[in-house]
Amino acid sequence: MSAPPPPVDLDTARSRKRGRSTASASRSFGRTTAVALHGISGTPVSIEASVNDGLPGIDIVGLPDASVTESRKRIRAAISNLGITLTSRRVTVNLSPGGVKKVGTAFDLGIAVAILEAEGKIPADRARGIVHIGELGLDGRIHPVRGVLPSVLAGLRAGATWFVVPAANAEEAGLVDGAEVRGAANLADVVTMLGGEIDDPGLPAIELPEAAALPPPDVHDLAEVQGQDDARFALEVAAAGGHHLLMTGTPGAGKTLLAGCLPGLLPPLDVDEACEVVALRSLDGTLDPAAGLDRTPPFEAPHHRTSASAMVGGSRPGSIGVFSRAHRGVLFMDEAPEFRRDVLEALRQPLENGRCDIHRAWGSVVLPSRFQLVLASNPCPCGAGVGGSTRCRCTPLDRRRYRGRLSGPLLDRIDIQLEMLPLVAADLHATSPREDTATVAARVARAREIQAHRYAGLPWSLNAQAPGAWLRETFDFRRTETAPLDTALERGGITMRGYDRVVRIATTLADLAGRTRPQGDDLLSALVLRIRETS
Repeated sequence: MSAPPPPVDLDTARSRKRGRSTASASRSFGRTTAVALHGISGTPVSIEASVNDGLPGIDIVGLPDASVTESRKRIRAAISNLGITLTSRRVTVNLSPGGVKKVGTAFDLGIAVAILEAEGKIPADRARGIVHIGELGLDGRIHPVRGVLPSVLAGLRAGATWFVVPAANAEEAGLVDGAEVRGAANLADVVTMLGGEIDDPGLPAIELPEAAALPPPDVHDLAEVQGQDDARFALEVAAAGGHHLLMTGTPGAGKTLLAGCLPGLLPPLDVDEACEVVALRSLDGTLDPAAGLDRTPPFEAPHHRTSASAMVGGSRPGSIGVFSRAHRGVLFMDEAPEFRRDVLEALRQPLENGRCDIHRAWGSVVLPSRFQLVLASNPCPCGAGVGGSTRCRCTPLDRRRYRGRLSGPLLDRIDIQLEMLPLVAADLHATSPREDTATVAARVARAREIQAHRYAGLPWSLNAQAPGAWLRETFDFRRTETAPLDTALERGGITMRGYDRVVRIATTLADLAGRTRPQGDDLLSALVLRIRETS
């Protein structure tokens, strides 16, 4: 994409306006650029407008959906209400490439600019290569749209430099390094920026509606956790290696409290990861541009009544679900067996591939959904069935059915599966100091640094993502070291997927201990963290 002449600042353009004559040459062709979003990825779209003889009207071709086709009426009204009269000829607008579906009202501004250039209201080739994003109102003002930030990112990747966006979205677009952004309140501002002459209508800019701000996560400190030494250690291992975690225990054992400690143990996101998270929030309408590039890992804790559609997303173009809102963060599902079966089974793809492939009547889209899953479960419907408790009112069949709601294929994808015993009085009256989140987070950060060095230049960055075959080949375990795993595999205690997950956990244990490779004791400890009781 060739570099276009930059749009000028509004104050500079208006100062040049007085005393300058309008270009006498009439132009019948205009061209500019927009972006077609598909999730948080985008395709640059060339917008061409041609004015030819024929019945007056505007045709839009190039696989537009209904919202893009309807822009004809909005654009004609907006241009007319700015005092510009279109010629009584036929205007044809082509959106290229024609094989990419164009969805949404963000194409309005680009189409209007291409038409105005074809009508000679904007100097020739002035808008070429500049990306225009925005929805037009009937009075010519530019309304904010969702997805501006991922649109700017997509344009930058395609080689664009200059972007014209709604004034209300300018702060959001400015979060992207390397993008030259101009905010415009109305269509007249855009015409002036591009060197045309038009009277300023003096209309107030449309403000960005208050974002449906996400509630802050209920983050706790590990110092608040009483007892549960095994669970605290398992949580540290999960944080260090990015492992998925299942905690099973009676109500009040501290499962929810421990899950709320996990976000504080995770290191901040790097810039690329933070951009992905912010791009998803832009699509979701929950982005607060004033907060800047937030590098805090997301934390999502949906209610067990949440539907599969709300979890996966994609009910309409541009919508995302809970899985994608948890991208690069933590998804906590409390009372996991109470979630609907289709919700639980929908977890399989993001756990394996880190994405959701969505196919709906309106089209298909791929949404990133790489999160760390934490499940919490009672041992039985009444919640008391641990350690032979006499308070449990459930039959053995009830307990088996309840546990069976978490299917074998799903559980096979959960790295650490922990049984938590109820608290006892000694835990409450213990006087020894408990490690706080900051102390444990420092160990987690050191383990993450070791992994970053180990996996430098590879497609994965955490032990939980590393292929088991790669780890087994790299560490070249002796048969004496893997003997417990081999026995468990032969007896059906673990699957081959589970075998590799044990190796990943063992690698994290070695990283936390500062060892260069996992040893036999690490593999055995990892196997204990992997296999839960089924009685």
